[in-house]
Amino acid sequence: MTGKSFRDAYGVLQQHAETLRDQAEPNIDDLLTIVTESVDAYKVCKERIDAVEAALKAALDGAGVAPSAQSSLPASERVAEGPAKRAAPGEATQRAAPPAAEPDANDDDIPF
Repeated sequence: MTGKSFRDAYGVLQQHAETLRDQAEPNIDDLLTIVTESVDAYKVCKERIDAVEAALKAALDGAGVAPSAQSSLPASERVAEGPAKRAAPGEATQRAAPPAAEPDANDDDIPF
């Protein structure tokens, strides 16, 4: 899958996820192919995301923009902060837990 675009690789992940979701019974004969292609597609997506993150970091560092303390956290652990939620210097901060997401039967973001 080397040389594929992020969009192509992500499409493979979505297609395989839909195939697995829609099967009434697992098709064991196709499973190895699906897993192998999905792993290859995941690697392409991961490489592209890492490259974009590195380029953004370099661009922001070059522009003199200080990265936030949260930028080193995985996206799933980042908490958005608006101006109203920022504490004044010396003031203790308390973060509320993000609201629990309800499962969505039509959620296409999960590759498997």
